[in-house]
Amino acid sequence: MKDITEKPMQQWISKDNKAEKALKRVKQNTTARIGIGRSGARYKTDAFLRFWADQSAASDAVFTEVTPETIVNLGLFEIKTKCRSKFEMITRPDWGRIIEKDQQQILKEKCVKDPDVQIYFGDGLSSPSISANAEDMLQVLKLGLEHEGLSVGTPFFVRYCRVNTARTIGPLLNAKVVCVLIGERPGMQTDESMSAYIAYKPHPQMLESEYTVVSNISRHGIAPVEAAAHIVELILKISKAKKSGISL
Repeated sequence: MKDITEKPMQQWISKDNKAEKALKRVKQNTTARIGIGRSGARYKTDAFLRFWADQSAASDAVFTEVTPETIVNLGLFEIKTKCRSKFEMITRPDWGRIIEKDQQQILKEKCVKDPDVQIYFGDGLSSPSISANAEDMLQVLKLGLEHEGLSVGTPFFVRYCRVNTARTIGPLLNAKVVCVLIGERPGMQTDESMSAYIAYKPHPQMLESEYTVVSNISRHGIAPVEAAAHIVELILKISKAKKSGISL
């Protein structure tokens, strides 16, 4: 059976397009659905099916779960937020920021205290982002930070996670810098993109503008290894300046 998602959108050009050569040059710089052809006012069948295939992949990315096997293979342990399901995480984002006392106790028992940098992963709005990016990113981040003389805390995974879990986790572990690697809201180009939210001494009253953010981390955007090297540089700047976000 033909896999309609196999060919990248940059290579998807209607055969009857008179500007095929010019479009090939343009499409190397965008993933927009241009030059894909039409039949009257409608998409052609293949283009229509590809649209729905990408839409379905984006929806699945939000509602599927990261498997326990994935967490074990990454060498992480798991905690969860107050949410009991992906549906609750979507409908109650405030619960996705709350780490309850029993889960906080797990962190206290399993994590190194007072690290220079605490790294953790969250499923967020894209479960596939964890299996696609976490292994490469974690290895490069640990090696890069330790090479620069910074201590790295015990990494872990937070299920049903929102970014502002950092406001609790940072003070709990007394981390100088917290780096949350979390699944981004998926789009029609990829369902496995990740963002890094980095904060200097996060606390319950911190503002959104106090995060330094690296987004679009995936094989379709900033490659995981490249992104990790850039994040190491950012964390060094944040550690030296003792501030993050717009203050940096």
